[in-house]
Amino acid sequence: MVPAGSRSTGIERVGILGLGYVGLPLAVAFAEAGVKVVGVDADAEKVTAINEGGSYIEDVPSESLAPLIRDGKIEASNEYAAFGEVDAVAICLPTPLDEHGAPDLSFVIAGAEAAAEHVRPGALVVLESTTYPGTTREVLQPIFKRSGRTVGEDVFLAFSPERVDPGNRRHTLWNTPKIVGGLTPACTRKAEDLYAPIVEEVYTVSSPESAEMSKLLENIFRGVNIALVNELALLCDRMGIDVWEVIDAAKTKPFGFMPFYPGPGLGGHCIPIDPFYLSWRARAFDGNAEFIELAGRINSSMPYYACSKITAALNYQQKPVNGSRVLLLGVSYKPNVSDLRESPATRILDLLASSGASVVYHDPHVPDLPDNKLSSVDLTTRELEQSDCVVIVTDHDVFDFRFVTDHAPRVVDLRNAVRRTLGELPANVDVL
Repeated sequence: MVPAGSRSTGIERVGILGLGYVGLPLAVAFAEAGVKVVGVDADAEKVTAINEGGSYIEDVPSESLAPLIRDGKIEASNEYAAFGEVDAVAICLPTPLDEHGAPDLSFVIAGAEAAAEHVRPGALVVLESTTYPGTTREVLQPIFKRSGRTVGEDVFLAFSPERVDPGNRRHTLWNTPKIVGGLTPACTRKAEDLYAPIVEEVYTVSSPESAEMSKLLENIFRGVNIALVNELALLCDRMGIDVWEVIDAAKTKPFGFMPFYPGPGLGGHCIPIDPFYLSWRARAFDGNAEFIELAGRINSSMPYYACSKITAALNYQQKPVNGSRVLLLGVSYKPNVSDLRESPATRILDLLASSGASVVYHDPHVPDLPDNKLSSVDLTTRELEQSDCVVIVTDHDVFDFRFVTDHAPRVVDLRNAVRRTLGELPANVDVL
């Protein structure tokens, strides 16, 4: 094992394009390893915040960022010209789906075109944004060729998928292997040298396509297995079987089984979206990703099933959805973070509101939902008692589920958090 920052690779200055959930932690890792970082982002507020030592990413405490800014190890800018003096640029820009479900690479293309105008001869450019196989070769390479560069000689291109798990303190950037695949062997070596100071292991593959596909496989694997257990949850509900008990029993097998758990839907940038990158790309090769697309449809349907459970809980109290007060506990897509990307909670909120429910929420990690014109309410005895139904959507560690179940008239637990925490299921609690 090579200690972080102890390996000299000849890379002294790194540019980070996009200072969000991926880019800012990456910038801090390089700076802490002794590499000067120039971060570029189109959001002027982010640039100002960083240069003032303030972090807006939970995985990057301001206490860690501020000294790096003060010592000149990180600087942020809106100007791509700052990339003219760096040895490498990592592109960490969003790759959403458009309204037709196709990959939207407009941010990556615009960023690559701007970088191509400024990077010096011999610089390395690495794409970290999740995308479909072929993007580095078919989209980035022509951009740099148009600028008169020869890939593998005076510019080096590679793909290295981000593997960030927001809020995960056990598996960090440092101890999660970094996959790299370049357009040429020289590109791969350059990328390996780039990441060597900030990770325990750099794992090289033969091409950017292999690196791009590996990221999709990781997340599609999770998505497909979650879809399987979600479908099993629906079937168990019809059959009067406790799906959570079934999973607990199955996971006692010490081989050949890995537990996944049902829920109200998938969130985050990657797992809900990645299957559609691959299914879109498969059509270019006259192929169909039917199994993967089916999994995506099952997971996308789960917020509707969650609402049916909420409706049933209200019916039990002889109350219609229309006019009932529903309190959602947790709206971020996973526990203990503020990330709202693709969160199923927002879909559940919209579905309930469209049916006439009066919906409020409590989430200490998400103080406001501007799109819904809502702010987090205090979790008080009065708030719980006046709610017709309390729905546990995201099981943050700070929640006191005993307090919730003692005062709420009816609870719908979409995460099995109450039984997992209290060791029992009170009579006023329904599970997914």
